[in-house]
Amino acid sequence: MQCHATKMDIYKINDIGELIKDNSYVGRGIVIGKTPDSKKAVSAYFIMGRSENSRNRIFTEKNGEIFTEPFDASKVEDPSLIIYAAIRKAGNKLIVTNGDQTDTIYDGIKAGDDSMRASLFKREFEPDRPNFTPRISGMINFSEGDFDYEMSILKAADPEGTACNRYFFSYPSLAGLGHFIHTYVCDGNPIPTFQGEPERVATENDIDVFTTKLWENLNEDNKISLYVRYTDLASGEIESRMINKNK
Repeated sequence: MQCHATKMDIYKINDIGELIKDNSYVGRGIVIGKTPDSKKAVSAYFIMGRSENSRNRIFTEKNGEIFTEPFDASKVEDPSLIIYAAIRKAGNKLIVTNGDQTDTIYDGIKAGDDSMRASLFKREFEPDRPNFTPRISGMINFSEGDFDYEMSILKAADPEGTACNRYFFSYPSLAGLGHFIHTYVCDGNPIPTFQGEPERVATENDIDVFTTKLWENLNEDNKISLYVRYTDLASGEIESRMINKNK
């Protein structure tokens, strides 16, 4: 079979707004990358939900860490998979995940692990049969005015959830480039989980432009919350934006 792939196809950088705008359900998503001017690290996390329990959430910030919390505590049905620390900092590392594996990675780093790989071998996909929602994770490793980053997805190996496949990706930071990983391909029953490598997406120098592009293109019915953080590589100064549909 003849291959017609070109260098342009392989290294294409997508507009993240175009990737998500006509997709009713990409689930939860993580973006990590570097601004085009190479001055800042970009990180973003969003959540979506279909059920009343999933939609009953907001992001809150406490001491620079981001948590999911119930919007209306009286309506919480099962907090185990929807309430967690989403973003935590451990030394020179920023951890971003879609579940309580944030704490597993944090504890591993504090115990001396240099990457999140060892910690994630202690975890697997979520036990929400039949979807078996993947656990997606990202971590920025800051050092001397620059950074590299890791991403991971833990997925069911078969429809019965008898085993876990673990995928790990490591990236240098490149100007204008980010990587985007999300839990689902699209809506369905059961919901098809993300496949392949994290998607290459363009970043923006302006945090408001990037935040708006993400929020306005997420499905209006299913989007819940978004948090975007830009970290200045020279000063360490943090600029952030948080949007909660529930107010």
